Amino acid sequence: MKLTIKDIARLAEVSTATVSMILNNKDGNISAVTREKVLRIVKENNYIPNTMARSLVTRKTKTIGLVIPDIANPFFPELARGAEDKASEAGYSIIYCNTDDDLEKEEKYINMLAEKMVDGIVFTHSAKRTGELSPIDRGTIPVILIDRDMESSNVKGKVLVNNLEGAYKGVKHLIDKGHKKIAFITGALTSNTAKDRLAGYKIALEENGLEYHANYVRAGQYKTEWGLTAIKQLLEEGISFDAVFCGNDLIAISVIKALKSKGYRIPTDIAVVGFDDIYMASVVEPGLTTVKQPNYEMGYKAVELLIEVLERPEKEIEKKKIILDTELIIRSST
Repeated sequence: MKLTIKDIARLAEVSTATVSMILNNKDGNISAVTREKVLRIVKENNYIPNTMARSLVTRKTKTIGLVIPDIANPFFPELARGAEDKASEAGYSIIYCNTDDDLEKEEKYINMLAEKMVDGIVFTHSAKRTGELSPIDRGTIPVILIDRDMESSNVKGKVLVNNLEGAYKGVKHLIDKGHKKIAFITGALTSNTAKDRLAGYKIALEENGLEYHANYVRAGQYKTEWGLTAIKQLLEEGISFDAVFCGNDLIAISVIKALKSKGYRIPTDIAVVGFDDIYMASVVEPGLTTVKQPNYEMGYKAVELLIEVLERPEKEIEKKKIILDTELIIRSST
């Protein structure tokens, strides 16, 4: 039969309140002897606390929901690792939800996390989302946005990257290398990341005396399939370009593959720059020049910010917007 906290208290000859304080690390006024005795009995009997019962009393489950759009994209596992490392440090557990960039799945998972009484949610929404997310707006669970921006009354903070500046760095590097006809392949322009990267692309062209041509820009998805489709479009339409700036590394790697299959030499004929610096960027041939995002740090800081909100509920904390910098990593694709 499974032991209860009352059984542990009886065996240790202490009150249930004392056992509870020891198990919740709130035992500052309890003697070391009593603490060691209780913990020994807990271990000997393989006692596992009833977290659901405890959460009903404390109104905390010590769990955080992490909702991401595409676990197959190597950018997100590193972000998730950062989130989990910080959560673990602070005594929280993570529930992962992968939405496959599907709006209905987003709503389903947000509702599920609310039903599971998570303390808070770290959320990267689908690039397809153009408006607010009703389960977040209706609920009371604090949310920290990561990577992609949106507005909601329950959003208590944001951890984003300076996408405009990052794109500017990548395009400026291509211009400095002598390229003047730079195509841009990116994700859906419904997302702030794609919009900001397009803005950085345009500014870099303008500041360096190059004209912007809308037909050089292809916006679709942050996926390898879109990179293959977009580069095929550019080639079939006879658009002359000597470089491609890509909205993420998955697009860039597929662009390199497609161009090489057509006999183009990278970077002699066409140079390629990506965005993210996923692990594959350094092993693809040629090595991919890319704009590095601090994805581990993003995940870590998002959970850090959420815990700050959770552990000071009595105090209204001003919404924070953390903007992290990017870094240009130069390899042989340029």
